[in-house]
Amino acid sequence: MEALRQVADWPVPHAAVVVLARSGAPAGDQGGGVRRVGATGDTGARFRLASVTKLLSAYAALIAVEEGAFSLDDPAGPPGSTVRHLLAHASGLAFTGSRTLARPGTRRIYSNTGIEELGRVLETATGISFADYLAEAVFTPLGMGSATLESSPAYGVVASADDLAAFAAELLAPTLLAPETFAAATSVVFPGLTGVLPGFGMQRPNDWGLGFELRDHKSPHWTGTANSPATFGHFGRSGTFLWVDPVAGAACVCLTDREFGDWAVAAWPALSDAVLRELGAVPVAAAPCGGP
Repeated sequence: MEALRQVADWPVPHAAVVVLARSGAPAGDQGGGVRRVGATGDTGARFRLASVTKLLSAYAALIAVEEGAFSLDDPAGPPGSTVRHLLAHASGLAFTGSRTLARPGTRRIYSNTGIEELGRVLETATGISFADYLAEAVFTPLGMGSATLESSPAYGVVASADDLAAFAAELLAPTLLAPETFAAATSVVFPGLTGVLPGFGMQRPNDWGLGFELRDHKSPHWTGTANSPATFGHFGRSGTFLWVDPVAGAACVCLTDREFGDWAVAAWPALSDAVLRELGAVPVAAAPCGGP
């Protein structure tokens, strides 16, 4: 894939990128399978996913909800907060530590603590360690053979690009969640909340689903200007990201071993735009001036 050539120029020691597309259907059509249309780097090498872990942990929690272990409206976290609040970063919990900075449902406060509390809720409800449940509910059925949770459910998964591409394929054509659950997870939860998107500043609104960050009309953003507002995913401080654009019928997985910084702010949107143009999801006239 021509768009992936630019990865070789990134200032990173190692990178692995995989691009997927829904096949057998035009952009925006929900039919067809999923195929790998491009890859670069050692896609079997394992990287720290950092906060991309949250997508996997949220998926496991949603599976637990469907299995009846607990409900989205069960109390969890600070008083007045529920499982839904924890998944949507709307519980009021601080990024780290046990402080509560706002009443539940009033601000979007990105919180590792909230996801860790979600992990404890799941363990209490199921009697299974979060790492084991994640492996049994997500890693094993999707064939994510080298993925392991090594620490916090907020940031502790280590996996390969091949592993994460298997998860991205699931997000393009869900099999582990009911359609209505998946739709709820990738739609705005608690609309209108403002908050800081780490690395990109205050967003009004800072839309989030159930574990999934939603692109909507955020600016600046780590995805491309060509990504549709329906795009969802997450990026990680370890230099990683996964996005799915359901309108384009495409997904991109990127793992690196350089911490997120200015290099990523410049490189990631450019890659995303190039990928979408090459897939034909963006008219040539819509390409930014000076773009390939």
